[in-house]
Amino acid sequence: MATKSKSAPKKSKSEYQSLREHIHIKGARSNNLKNVEVLLPKKKLIVVTGLSGSGKSSLIMDTLYAEGQRRYVESLSSYARQFLNRMKKPEVDFIKGICPAIAIEQKVTTSNARSTVGSLTEIYDFIRLLYARIGKTYSPISGDLVRKHEVSDVVEYIQKQKNGTKIVLMIPIQKRYERTLHQELYLLMQKGFNRLYINGELVDIENKLESKDENLSKSVTKLKEPIHILIDRFAVSDKEENKKRIADSVLTAFSESEGDCVVQIMGGISVSYNSRFELDGILFQEPTHQLFNYNNPYGACPKCEGYGRILGIDPNKVVPDDSRSLYDEAIACWRGEKGKAWLNQLIQSAHKFDFPVHKPWRDLSDDEQLLVWKGNGYFDGVETFFAGLQAKTYKIQNRVLLARYRGRTNCNDCKGGRLRKEARYVMVAGKNISELINIPIDELYVFFNKIKLNKYDAKIAERILTEIQSRLQTMIDVGLSYLSLDRMSNTLSGGETQRINLTRTLGSNLTNSLY
Repeated sequence: MATKSKSAPKKSKSEYQSLREHIHIKGARSNNLKNVEVLLPKKKLIVVTGLSGSGKSSLIMDTLYAEGQRRYVESLSSYARQFLNRMKKPEVDFIKGICPAIAIEQKVTTSNARSTVGSLTEIYDFIRLLYARIGKTYSPISGDLVRKHEVSDVVEYIQKQKNGTKIVLMIPIQKRYERTLHQELYLLMQKGFNRLYINGELVDIENKLESKDENLSKSVTKLKEPIHILIDRFAVSDKEENKKRIADSVLTAFSESEGDCVVQIMGGISVSYNSRFELDGILFQEPTHQLFNYNNPYGACPKCEGYGRILGIDPNKVVPDDSRSLYDEAIACWRGEKGKAWLNQLIQSAHKFDFPVHKPWRDLSDDEQLLVWKGNGYFDGVETFFAGLQAKTYKIQNRVLLARYRGRTNCNDCKGGRLRKEARYVMVAGKNISELINIPIDELYVFFNKIKLNKYDAKIAERILTEIQSRLQTMIDVGLSYLSLDRMSNTLSGGETQRINLTRTLGSNLTNSLY
């Protein structure tokens, strides 16, 4: 006779409600625990206290955390589990209502010289993404915005002219190769170009080749007079076919000249366009997230390789007492018999460029201190002094003197910013990325809260700014507003490291997790 299988007893509504509100541990026997049963309320901050050896870590780490981790790992596929350590099941009757568990240790977890507060909290990753998306590059020479022109920019400029305006579209003759002008013009004819624009006049290439011009035998790299190649001539109109023709001609001009294009208004001005990311004779790097990554060879400073510090002359050893003035021999290496000559050179010429030799070193401006290091046309600076010693290291006394002032100091090229100089040309709201990582968290939070962007940039940066602001707010909430993003992680205390790890985990936006 068939027997009916008994179904599992159904849980009451009150039991389900209890599991949603509590974690129920029963029969915990890890280490010195003796069948402990406890209910832990969810969504609460719980502090477990007791005498040493009373079983605090056994209950929380060896039982609760271990079971939460074990259940999460078992939910993964067998392929994923092979890369994780097998976890032993804790000695307990059951644990109900448990959530995925995350343990935050109170210790310095890394000794990597590249690891900083910014990389630990992932705030720096979002900031460099922000600079890659909306950063604007400015020339260090003129201070003007660097941008490359598109075909649409040229077409838009031409269409702004009055209807019927005659336009000549041309490109400069290329000087990349060591060819004679005759050879270059012959190649242009083979490509289908027929006319040149020389000194405001159109000249047939064929006639130019048949002429006895002495420039034909010269290299194109040595030509003095400007020669342009005619791409197209047209009159401005609102017809759609004419707009398409202009766009095609501009595209041809950019491709044939590798980025250069000249729009000449007949009887008027000429305007040059460039599709390269170039200004003031400098070819700039386009902003990408790798350009701001000091852990990548592309973005790291080539001198310090992204560490920000090098083994060189330590300014703190050169000026051990910043309350002294230059006249009172604040520069330690200029106090000896030979060094005195270098100091006298500065003191005797200081009146010529109005330098305050009697002012304490700490009261000098950054520019004035830099002048002492670099020197000018009137005196040689500290760097020149040490360069002279370095050039004669075959002398034992020079090697001893150099060793006395050598130490770990900021890189001269990146000024401790870790990034290549091209990254410092990129600005967001008037600041480059190196300036932001050196200011305290609370000032950085104010900057990102008050940042003003145009409508287009604000839309792109909306999600990135939200992530940055939330993480900075968490850093302030856990009492780390005094840190800067450039602070080395191996200089943090155990409590600071624990709170930074808490910032990273809380910033992940996980819900119903057990910390």
